Amino acid sequence: QVQLVESGGGLVQAGQSLRLSCTASGNIFSITAMAWYRQTPEKERELVAGVISGGSTTYADSVKGRFTMSSDNAKNTVFLQMNGLKPEDTAVYYCNFILRTSSRAGPEYYWGQGTQVTVSS
Repeated sequence: QVQLVESGGGLVQAGQSLRLSCTASGNIFSITAMAWYRQTPEKERELVAGVISGGSTTYADSVKGRFTMSSDNAKNTVFLQMNGLKPEDTAVYYCNFILRTSSRAGPEYYWGQGTQVTVSS
């Protein structure tokens, strides 16, 4: 069993910063990829930032230069530093891990519970 727990969301004013974190725990053999997504009632879930193990991080055009994704691999934790927040960044943010639970298992998707980020103008 694998669990992803997110923290760090909240209500901020435009221009301010927030840092999200997501920790995976449980039966983890290896991590293939990590990512952050966001979703609003008006839009489908969209990729904010993501990285395949050993690769470089990809960012949505709308957050480039403002958001930074990092990780602490020893703690199976991924972070999303969000600077210069805008009202259009308001959404529920979800972390996503693609990981294997054993050497025999294929990669599977796991999701955090979601954390609300609200940016007021």
